[in-house]
Amino acid sequence: MPKKLILCDCSGSQAIDPTALAAATGMGCSRLHSALCTAEAGAAAKAIEGGDAIICCAQERRIFEEIAVDLGVEVPAFLDLRDRAGWSDDPAPKLPKMSALAAEAMLAARPDKTLDVVSEGLCLIIGDAEMALSAAEKLSPVLGVTVLLSDAIDPPETRDFDVIRGRIAQAAGALGGFSVRIDALQEVDPGGRGVLRWTPPRDGGQTQCDVILDLSGNTPLFPAPTKREGYLRADPGSLTAVADAILAASQLVGTFEKPLYVTLQPLLCAHSRAEQTGCSKCLDICPTGAITPAGDHVSIDPMICAGCGSCAARCPSGAISYDAPPPDMIFRRIQTLASAYRKAGGTTPRLLVHDAGFGAEMIRLAARHGRGLPADVIPLEVSALAGFGHAEILAALASGFAEVSVLLSPSTERDAPDQEIPLAQALAGGHPVRVLDLNDPDALCDALYDQPSPPPLAEPVLPMGSRRQVARLAARALNPGADTLDLPAAAPYGAVLVDKDACTLCLSCVSLCPSGALMDNEDLPQLRFQEDACLQCGLCATICPEKAITLEPRMNLTDSALTQVVLNEEEPFACVECGVLFGSKSTIQRITEKLAGKHALFATSEAARMIQMCENCRIQAQFNAADNPFAMGERPRVRTTEDYLSKRKDH
Repeated sequence: MPKKLILCDCSGSQAIDPTALAAATGMGCSRLHSALCTAEAGAAAKAIEGGDAIICCAQERRIFEEIAVDLGVEVPAFLDLRDRAGWSDDPAPKLPKMSALAAEAMLAARPDKTLDVVSEGLCLIIGDAEMALSAAEKLSPVLGVTVLLSDAIDPPETRDFDVIRGRIAQAAGALGGFSVRIDALQEVDPGGRGVLRWTPPRDGGQTQCDVILDLSGNTPLFPAPTKREGYLRADPGSLTAVADAILAASQLVGTFEKPLYVTLQPLLCAHSRAEQTGCSKCLDICPTGAITPAGDHVSIDPMICAGCGSCAARCPSGAISYDAPPPDMIFRRIQTLASAYRKAGGTTPRLLVHDAGFGAEMIRLAARHGRGLPADVIPLEVSALAGFGHAEILAALASGFAEVSVLLSPSTERDAPDQEIPLAQALAGGHPVRVLDLNDPDALCDALYDQPSPPPLAEPVLPMGSRRQVARLAARALNPGADTLDLPAAAPYGAVLVDKDACTLCLSCVSLCPSGALMDNEDLPQLRFQEDACLQCGLCATICPEKAITLEPRMNLTDSALTQVVLNEEEPFACVECGVLFGSKSTIQRITEKLAGKHALFATSEAARMIQMCENCRIQAQFNAADNPFAMGERPRVRTTEDYLSKRKDH
């Protein structure tokens, strides 16, 4: 069923032309309402009941959702035209921008993948007696509480919940599956008359729980503690923070949907080969510790993953990709925004990338209390700001955006943007790629207004394929006439350089190359290389016994990057017996010089000559030699029953 835009000018505070918008988008548009959330709520209800409505108001979303629930129909889609386009001091026409936002709203979103997490309400409270016991009294009616005291006091008299004493040696897990090891563990001895006593301390105590409430004020138990679901940490000196944490803990009982943020394809992973470490970008950048080595590849714990997207942005091979939504959906959204903007008459769009929390609120405040966004700045809301890497930025520029600005939030993991933005700038062909690290809506407006931008790409290209393919395609379009672009260190594109004087063509690098960028030649002693496949993981340089390999980060934009080139080759050696080519001449000569007459197996000239034979001839020579190691004496006669019986008779 085709969707229909339900328009409202919010008490006449914005200008919308339904006829022009319908013509530009090809979508149906309602008449222009002025009070859709109040006086004209009946019109909204009628549109929602029809099942094809896109409500062009996000501020009063709650009201429209309640109307849908009362009617027993599906909740409608929403599109914020007012804050993102209508409320703006820019005198330029808003129609191209509104058309772009409407076209994006029409894209079908793929349902997120989730995993059910069950929490039975087993809660471990950590802290000193004053704060932890008070929290336990409030939570014990709704949760199964155990208190781990950090101060040396006598056991409390209450038995409404369990109390222990000790220190945490190790903690792992997330909501619904925490595992904690406690040293110097003391439990309450409930027997006897008088005050309760502690049992003798012991190390290695183990406990499992669903929720951890940390009121100790000490170092967090986990990296990025705010991203560890089920781990609630509050400053014991702040009563408000403690109260909020207690309230949050009381709600963590039941079955929850844990989003599966990323997908992993182990066969593409370049982490390790033959116990030699290559790429560790995801391990180095993961803030929660959800990624761990697992042999030749890595493993991702979906329960610990917080979905920041940093690993997907930095993964050079595409083994890790963000899946909520997947990269191809981001590329489609970017291309749709740019294409619809141009189709509606716009010429020089700029892209503002922001998150759903801080960034969206900055735009709302700028629209209501400031100048709003310029008419040529199109906002793109993404779920993982750190996952918007160089490939997505280049895709935006190649799709026709003249500039890309990334609005960071205080909670954004900065490691990935700090590396991805310079890489995008090096590949952008001079088009501006900016980071906006602001927390004032007026400062955001100032940064976006009156900023000259170069003209966008004259002939935009469609971003298709993997992130690596999109990045290369976009870089070629953005850098016409260029052959090679220098890139920052640790870039996932580049060349392998070989010192021919040091290389012995042992081909160890070929056997370990995870992407197949390094290859041999079955017919000749050659080392071949295909640059577009190189991940710059460094495994080849690490494994090279002669240290003959170095890496050069760069982007080769010519067709030679897509073909195999010879990095090193030598004249093949001909078998002295049959003439078959095998090995390289320098290698055979070097081995002969080292072993002939100097090793017991090659002491004679006849034995040394076998070094210069192919595999088949060497076996023949060994078999026919006087000291043939495969030779055997005369085959013993098979013993029969008669032999055993005659032996008995003799005795």
